[in-house]
Amino acid sequence: MKNIPCPSTATTINRRRVLSGVSGGLAGIAMHSLLAQTNGDATGNGRSAKKKAERPVIDPAKPYEQRPSHFEAKAKNVIVVFCSGAISHVDTFDFKPQLIKQHGKPLPGNEKLVSFQGPNGNLTKPLWNFRPRGESGKMISDLVPHIGGMADDICFLHSLTNKSNTHGPAENVMNTGFTFDGFPSMGAWINFALGTENQNLPAFVAIEDPRGMPQSGPNNWAGGFLPAAFQGTPLSTTKPIRYLNRPPEITAEADSEARKAWRFLEEQRQQRFKGDQQLAARVASYELAARMQLHVPHVMQVSDEPAHIRKLYGADSANGTKAAFANNCILARRLVENGVRFVQLFNGAYASGGRLNWDAHSNLKTQYDTHGEILDQPVAGLLKDLKQRGLLDSTLVIFATEFGRMPMFQAGTFGRDHNPLGFTCWLAGAGVKKGFSFGSTDAFGFRAQENILTAHDLHATILYLLGLHHQELNVYHNGIQRRLTDVHGKVIHQLLA
Repeated sequence: MKNIPCPSTATTINRRRVLSGVSGGLAGIAMHSLLAQTNGDATGNGRSAKKKAERPVIDPAKPYEQRPSHFEAKAKNVIVVFCSGAISHVDTFDFKPQLIKQHGKPLPGNEKLVSFQGPNGNLTKPLWNFRPRGESGKMISDLVPHIGGMADDICFLHSLTNKSNTHGPAENVMNTGFTFDGFPSMGAWINFALGTENQNLPAFVAIEDPRGMPQSGPNNWAGGFLPAAFQGTPLSTTKPIRYLNRPPEITAEADSEARKAWRFLEEQRQQRFKGDQQLAARVASYELAARMQLHVPHVMQVSDEPAHIRKLYGADSANGTKAAFANNCILARRLVENGVRFVQLFNGAYASGGRLNWDAHSNLKTQYDTHGEILDQPVAGLLKDLKQRGLLDSTLVIFATEFGRMPMFQAGTFGRDHNPLGFTCWLAGAGVKKGFSFGSTDAFGFRAQENILTAHDLHATILYLLGLHHQELNVYHNGIQRRLTDVHGKVIHQLLA
């Protein structure tokens, strides 16, 4: 019987078959290359997507130069007032008559609710009276009467939610879009996209609270995987930029000669290593630092403001912490006035049992009376001052926090627990409606129920007001297209003016 070879050994390799196979392989490689240059792969995520995502193209030698927006912008600058520790919406901006009527009764459907720190007690009405404010009649509590006086200029968002009920990760979400550390902050994304008009100051400044750093610390103003030039520069009226001034033992002449020598050496190195982007970026950062030595001290001189402006903000207060925060608010205005693109202004510090921030678990009334005085007049003064100078027409002011608080006290305490299910933030200024409210929580302020919003929606809207499509602001990092809004986010068109 004739032997029948198995298929694996029966195939004869000849010249025709080899050429046919090679040509087919080359054709496949060519086709893959063509697809990558045009539409990417079948999912549209090939090389062209990566190439598109790397825009805007950043010149490492000029990282701060202005870049065009995707379309005409409503806002030019941004100031974020961030209340670290989670300010209670039901005690400030979210008026709930039913919470007052049902005071002392269990929350319907959640009679034995266990939240972040344990079991909750019965419903607890707001600890401050609410009153109608302005022509809009917006109900705002007596905890923040000065901000209430600006109600006709504010657009309230009452249905924000957060995916975390822990301060650090929740602050990350509100400021970077992600719970984990290591992602670029909103300010970094914006300056990466747009640059800044003032080349003598940082494009992004983070102003810490006089009482200390916020819970998530530098994550709030981090550059993440974006070029380091776009991370925030922390400074305040109580904490100037470190190492900015010349050491007293070095004369101005010696400092000048050292800079000349440094410049000569860098120019020689640039000639030797043309196209070295890291070197160009380093030189750009040194040059900015030199310009900042001349210009930052002038901007920081908030004491030069006239007496009536300092009084408007409350910078003349006998309360030292309030006066210091008021000075920080004045500094925020001065920075924007001098062309800084993004300013992040913190009210409240790190975890402290509510003593230094809005995290009042045990004694809300006493602690919020303290924090409310520090916050209220300076923030209202900032809005009034921006408005009277015409800066509010081009500046977007954002009032935010990481989450809200429960409509009941924690069992056995006089404080409210964390509530990421529904809370309030507000916007004012360029491009948003005035005296307007959007979204709502339920009758007790427990859970967002109408037009539910996420941090991604808020971020998408902020970018839109700056002339940016959030889906088009991407960076290819570690094999993934990354953006501020992750794979989520929708622009809240209803609040646009």
